[in-house]
Parts: sequence; structure tokens; C-alpha cells
Amino acid sequence: MCKIIIVGGGWAGCAAAISARKSGEEVILLERTDLLLGLGNVGGIMRNNGRYTATEENVFMGASELFNITDSFATHKNVDFPGHKHASFYDVLKVEPEVRRLLHGMGIQCRLCKRVIDVMKSDKGSIIEALVLEDGEIIKGDVFVDCTGTTGPMGNCLENGNGCSMCILRCPAFGPRVSISERAGGTDFAGMRKDGKLGAFSGSSKLEKKTLSKSIQNQLKKKGFAVVPLPEEMINRKKLNVKVCKQYALDPYAENIILIDTGFAKMMTPFFELEALRKVEGFENVRFADPYAGGKGNSIRYMAVAERDDYLKVKGVENLFCGGEKCGLFVGHTEAISTGSLAGHNAARMAKDIKLLELPETTAIGSIIKYNNEKIETEEGLFKRFTFAGDEFFDYMKEKNLYTTDKGVIEKRIAESGLANIYNSI
Repeated sequence: MCKIIIVGGGWAGCAAAISARKSGEEVILLERTDLLLGLGNVGGIMRNNGRYTATEENVFMGASELFNITDSFATHKNVDFPGHKHASFYDVLKVEPEVRRLLHGMGIQCRLCKRVIDVMKSDKGSIIEALVLEDGEIIKGDVFVDCTGTTGPMGNCLENGNGCSMCILRCPAFGPRVSISERAGGTDFAGMRKDGKLGAFSGSSKLEKKTLSKSIQNQLKKKGFAVVPLPEEMINRKKLNVKVCKQYALDPYAENIILIDTGFAKMMTPFFELEALRKVEGFENVRFADPYAGGKGNSIRYMAVAERDDYLKVKGVENLFCGGEKCGLFVGHTEAISTGSLAGHNAARMAKDIKLLELPETTAIGSIIKYNNEKIETEEGLFKRFTFAGDEFFDYMKEKNLYTTDKGVIEKRIAESGLANIYNSI
């Protein structure tokens, strides 16, 4: 039995652990904080726009487990709100414990509060033999998956943002993220912003729902979202340029405060000065739940994306795969689960000396993996972000007839591609 080590317990890392474990190999998941899911603990939106298509592709390929959990804890389903159709919102307070129980039940060793600080390589230099933890422990493995994400450490937020705002990743408490791909000899790159700075701000913040007016609370409970117009003097369209989530960089998100119900009230802007926010009707007593300094800023992302091939293997390292934001300028939970599932599956294939799987462009997931690699080779590519939910890749999905909410069409597409139940078939 081979040992597959996943670094990073966000959505991508959990998906990678599940798909790798289905092969029968031993799987260890290392997470530096005391919670799994990472940004999934503040996100909460699924199935919006092209993410519906990608979700069902995963289901028909055999990666249904995490989507079943988010569906089961949905606060609202099939919601249309500005720029988005048929969205589901999950309760961010309930999903993480259920994911943890799922992984334990599958026999995946989840080791929390275990921060990786370095790698040990073979004499050849391109093969990882072990990982070094902050406490000095050495963990040997055969194949590795880097799902550490691209957010933090604090220095990134200080230099390229508005400073550390103590977001859900909690670098001050659990230490900064370390790039496994870079330490192993791969090449990382950073996304760019229009102002010339690196990275991008996280796209939202959480408000304590009970600090909002009863009227806004009732709207969230009834419809799943609320749109509150801003006074003309408070409209700031420049803020749209700093957001990571370009599918929300639309005029309605500058002209209004848009909230969705994820257990908390998720505000679709990375920051908003608290004193100004309390001047808006219905927000007189409002408080941020995350990040705690939500009036100042949010975390900076896309600072360490690995160069990789379409198998999601890191270039220059023989036995390292990557998923989530680590493998591209991707936005969203569905994107993380999709890439994590493939990365874990291919790690298991490598462990068993089986030909690696490349998803075809006849699928939305295969297309976005290839699309990212093609675009980042262009001069403007580092300024772009890719998501099934909006911006240019969603337009591409529609152009190529990949976007659909018809499950029968998606099932047929996966079957004709030879991918039916592929993640369960090693």
C-alpha cells in the first residue's frame, strides 16, 4: 500500500483526499489550522450559473460526496440574484463538522494543527520523499498533493492589501502557509491587479445576521438574499476592480449592498468601513463576523499559483500534484472540489503506476483546466480569474454549449467521454 499525503484541508484538499482514498491507498491529510474547509467556512454559495453544470459533471464522474453535504445543509435553493441563476446557499456553520465525519468514516487520517514548513527530496532532486512539520516531525510519503491555497501569509496582506484583518485562515494563530510546490523546486507565479499590485482581495465578508434590522433579516429568511440600495454619495465603483470574484464586479454590487444567507449574512464586498456601513438604513447596529477587521480589508489571494500540466501535476516535481487555487487562477468552492478530485485521483493513479487521467474539453471541468493554462501564457492572462460562475469563462462555456442545467444532457456527456463513475473505478 502506498502513502498519499495531501497538504491543505480546504475544499480542494478534502476532495483530493476522498478521491485518493477510494483507490485503497493510505491517505493522510495535513491541515495547519483547527478547521477543515478553509475559505469554505465563509463562502457558502454553490450551483450558481455554470457551477451547476460542473457540480453534476462531478456527480456523474463519481465525486458526489461533498456536493451531497452542501446540498443537505442548504439554507436556500434555486435562488436568482443579481448576475446569478439557480444558486444554492449552504449553512457555513454546519458543513465543516459533517465533512470531517465523512473523511474519518472513509479512513482518511486528518491531522489538524500540523503546519508543513519544508520538504525533503531525493538525491535526484525532483522527487519528494517526506514533509517536515513545524514541530520537527517527518512524514514520509510516496505521492503528494499541494492544496495549500494561495492566500496569506500575513506579509502578503500587509504589502498588497490593507494589512492582516484576521480572516478565517488565522495566520497569526496557526502560522503562515508554506508553498509545497515552491519548496519542492517547482515554479510559482502570482496573479495581477489592474493597479499593478499582486493578487486580489477575497470577495466577501460576513455580518452577524442578528445585528441587522428585522426587515433585512426577514428578507434573507424568505428569499435567501437582500438588495439594499446605497445613497449616491456612498457608491464606489473603483472597489469592483480589487475583487477576486469578477462575477460580482458588476454595477449592482457597487450601487447596492447585496447579502446572501449562509447562516451569517454574507456581504458581497471584500471590505466596507464600519462607520459608513452603519449609516445605511437597516445596518445601524451591524458588526462583522469575519474578517474581524472587515471594515479595513480581507485576505490577499493568488500569490503562489503553481505551474502545472493538465493532469494537475506540478512541473519540475515528479510526484507532486496540486488542486484548488494552487493549480490556477480559479475562484470558488466548486472549482476547488473539481480540481482537487482530479489531483487526488491522479495521485492514486501514480501510486498504482496507472496512466494519468486528463479530462477532455468536452467537459466544463476539463475545459477550465486547459483554459487557465492557455490564458496565463498570454500578456493579459495574469490579470484574469476563472470560474464556472461568471466573467469570461462562463461566456466561453455558453459559446461551446457546455453550460446546461439538464442532468440528462450532462450524464450523457460524461458517459460519451468515457468518464462515468471514473473516480470510483481504480
